[in-house]
Amino acid sequence: MIPQIVVIVTTIKLLFIPLYHSTDFEVHRNWLAITHNLTLDKWYYDETSEWTLDYPPLFAWLEFVMSFIAKYFDPKMLYLTNLNYKSEMTILFQRLSVIVLDFVYINSVKNLSTYVGNGKLLVFILLVTSPGLLMIDHIHFQYNGFLYGLFLHSISHVIRSNNLTAAFWFAVLLNLKHIFLYVAPVYLVFMFRAYCFTISSVDGVHTPWYSFSFTNLFKMGFTVLSVVGLSFGPFIQHLPQILSRLFPFKRGLCHAYWAPNFWALYTFVDKVLLHLAIKFGIQAKKTEASMTGGLVQEYEHAILPTITPTVTFVLTFVTMVPALIKLWYLCADRRYRVMSFVRCLVVCAGCSFLFGWHVHEKAILLILIPLSFLSVLGDVDGKQFLILTTVGNYSLFPLLYPKNLLCIKIFMLLTHVAIAFVNIPTLYEPAKVKGGRRVRVLRLPLLKQTESLYLYILIFMCVYENSLHILWGFDKTLPFLPLMMTSVYCSFGVIYVWIKFYHYFLTFNVSQVPTLCSVNLAQKYKKTT
Repeated sequence: MIPQIVVIVTTIKLLFIPLYHSTDFEVHRNWLAITHNLTLDKWYYDETSEWTLDYPPLFAWLEFVMSFIAKYFDPKMLYLTNLNYKSEMTILFQRLSVIVLDFVYINSVKNLSTYVGNGKLLVFILLVTSPGLLMIDHIHFQYNGFLYGLFLHSISHVIRSNNLTAAFWFAVLLNLKHIFLYVAPVYLVFMFRAYCFTISSVDGVHTPWYSFSFTNLFKMGFTVLSVVGLSFGPFIQHLPQILSRLFPFKRGLCHAYWAPNFWALYTFVDKVLLHLAIKFGIQAKKTEASMTGGLVQEYEHAILPTITPTVTFVLTFVTMVPALIKLWYLCADRRYRVMSFVRCLVVCAGCSFLFGWHVHEKAILLILIPLSFLSVLGDVDGKQFLILTTVGNYSLFPLLYPKNLLCIKIFMLLTHVAIAFVNIPTLYEPAKVKGGRRVRVLRLPLLKQTESLYLYILIFMCVYENSLHILWGFDKTLPFLPLMMTSVYCSFGVIYVWIKFYHYFLTFNVSQVPTLCSVNLAQKYKKTT
């Protein structure tokens, strides 16, 4: 069954080749040209194009290698001055490069899915058919599938207790794309507790400090630092320039299209307060709307305090601390290390997504991918996944703004959601008996009526944003309104899931028996330890 699914999904990707692509297409074409034509010392300085190289060195090396294949498709795509060049062969090469590298993701999903027993096929389907990945990589254009493939590959080594190997692949991942720093603290705490302490806690709580291994600490540090050294070593003299490219703090609090996070709500409230201030004649710091033009730049809030990068870092770190402390204690018991690790990844990815600086909307995948794996391992995991996969993937719709893509977006999301809502609840809810208690029509499986209603409202939002907004002429006077509506409304769902899942993780008791498919994971885990 798995080979057939791979063929179907790959065929769909091939059909997407001629569709719309974003400016990220030109970004990566330019990076091919930079790495192919310039010496190392100029890679992070070139400004021929506005789309300068701003990924870590290992990704630059990947572009360098791909450039030698690209020249056989169309050597003109490698000319530095050929800005916005997109011949048919250039499009074909770039699209195929994403599809081919996606097999890293497919292979990692296949390997990881073997650890969930009866849910193997379902997990494979949910991850491989992720509408977010399909929209972002194969229409919008990026290489997230390849990166998340390495992420899942690292997690699979954690499950097998190959901690050094897991750390190695995560270090490689960080040096390919630094967004994975969002979950680096989880790896740090887990590896320190699960690998550097050689004895599991007797009572599942207390740490046997006498078992701390400096040898293991050295091996772990050497593994990670070796990867970092190989990546940044050739650029050591240009480190300040690289860091300025990797962390451009002047881009502002919110991305051009607001990610559905806490700062979307914060900015929305600021706009409402500004409107009220103007209406009632109250003096404000500024008298025009902030962050509504879809541009990437710095802004000051009109009424609420302006947020600085330091504030976002502190808030992100503070919200992570309870989860990291809980992970430390849960790691004391070998039976719960793996589940605790992956759940903590979800929680801390949520902390970074909600409170981080200049968060991209695409970062929702960092929460959704590991949560997809967990969805068949516990009823709470499954329930929160059903909500977040619907809201999170819908929040990505504005990325694909051409009207001819609307049916494709809706079809991909509805297909994915249908598979999830039909299959995941069967793992946790008993089969309905005929003549039994009447089930309310509006309530979706596993969800409360209020949660179901929240998801149903997305239908009306979609109708308004893609039809009524234009029909009523608001597209000329309020062009940014649909984007703001999507971000603000979806942020409520993302925050709700994060709070519920965080509470679930913090209140998890090591005395609880893993439910359903978790037993299969626990049994597989024991065989590998």
